[in-house]
Amino acid sequence: MKRRDFLTTTAKVAAGAALFSSPLGAAIPNKSKKRIALVGTGIRGTGFWGKRIVDNYSDIVEFVGLCDINPGRLEFAKRQMKVNCPVFTDFDKMVIQTRPDMVIVTTVDATHDEYIIRAMELGSDVLTEKPMTTDEVKCQAILDAEKRTGKKCIVGFNYRYGTLFTAIKEQLAKKPIGDITSVDFHWYLNVYHGADYFRRWHGERDKSGTLLVHKATHHFDLLNWFIDSDPVEIMAYGDLEHYGRNNPFRGVNCRNCAYTDKCNYYWDIGKDQLAVDLYVKNEKYDGYIRDNCLWREEIDIYDKMSVQIKYANNVIVNYSLTTYSPYEGWRIAFNGKEGRLESWEDIPWRREEKINQARLHATEMNQENGGDTRYDEIFLMKNFDRDYQMIKVEASKGGHGGGDQRLQDKIFRDPNMPDPYKHSAGTRDGAMACLIGIAARKSIEEHRPVKIEELTTIQPHPTRGV
Repeated sequence: MKRRDFLTTTAKVAAGAALFSSPLGAAIPNKSKKRIALVGTGIRGTGFWGKRIVDNYSDIVEFVGLCDINPGRLEFAKRQMKVNCPVFTDFDKMVIQTRPDMVIVTTVDATHDEYIIRAMELGSDVLTEKPMTTDEVKCQAILDAEKRTGKKCIVGFNYRYGTLFTAIKEQLAKKPIGDITSVDFHWYLNVYHGADYFRRWHGERDKSGTLLVHKATHHFDLLNWFIDSDPVEIMAYGDLEHYGRNNPFRGVNCRNCAYTDKCNYYWDIGKDQLAVDLYVKNEKYDGYIRDNCLWREEIDIYDKMSVQIKYANNVIVNYSLTTYSPYEGWRIAFNGKEGRLESWEDIPWRREEKINQARLHATEMNQENGGDTRYDEIFLMKNFDRDYQMIKVEASKGGHGGGDQRLQDKIFRDPNMPDPYKHSAGTRDGAMACLIGIAARKSIEEHRPVKIEELTTIQPHPTRGV
């Protein structure tokens, strides 16, 4: 079944109230709980937006439908999530029959726009995984659909809610270094986590938009949120010089490879029972291979990226993303007229304990709390003071610095909870984050600086969200 068959053509479905008297037989909604439908039952959909919601919010939320092009993954998702809702391979049919209050979109990035727009047209609000979409045309279409339908789209930026990132935001709000003038932000993916993007569909730009969109959108959103302004111009450089065609040998996939003894990146998917059950056993339905060779010729994204961003308030950012680092972590520094504020996470020489790099990503994504208390740090120094301040921030054990749980609490448990630092992200936030990546990709391809105002009707403002 092809993806195009998954969406029913808009013209085939009547609009407005006629939808709910259609011969498809829409059920009368149960209004005692928030009704959720999920499209895309890969690992992110079944886990983070699936089982986790069932486990933590079943008293107020119920899944009324699951949708995917792969019927095998659909059945696995039902078992994994422990739900008893109907499953669909036709998206329109699911929304019309189940009448969800919200549709969660966790499909391949390049298809987000189709489901976001169609869900709003059919009367549902939307929660989408980041990135909101992968190019400027799709981005504009989402903005237009939200305005046209009056429905809302939330973008799941969980990093904003992380303990350390929130503490940085709190410090910046106090303006301890005066007005920010520039920012240095560097993100390092290790040879386990970074390589994994190139095994999957993310390694092909027509699906992911490159890691400047899929991965870096997380980071660009943090920058927009920290700086509290809109980006206006982007200049970028990038290349593919490690993965893909750059290796002298390659196999069909890791399971069917003659070079397992000499490839440092060999991954035995058979040792990951979840991956076997979710992907390997269901390859026969859509041909998706989870343990693809990361040296395959089809890879056409960048594995090293450097981006310079100029903001409407004249802040300049230098950003980089590395995908084959020996360690995983990040560093950020804010330069102000009166001082400097820095922070970091998982930089080896900044930590006393040793890091097991093979397990670091799994630990970071772990949704369970517990274990010994550890602290992250924020370094603050004034320009003419010899002393400095080291601010200790108790590190959360939850996924993405505890941001995963706080994001979902805000969405499902208490949407009206106080939000003084504006953690919640709507379509404008989603657009501005992905547009930086889209502009960076265009800058690399066209060898020129790209202005944000070239891309959509959104006009950048010196103060974010104006």
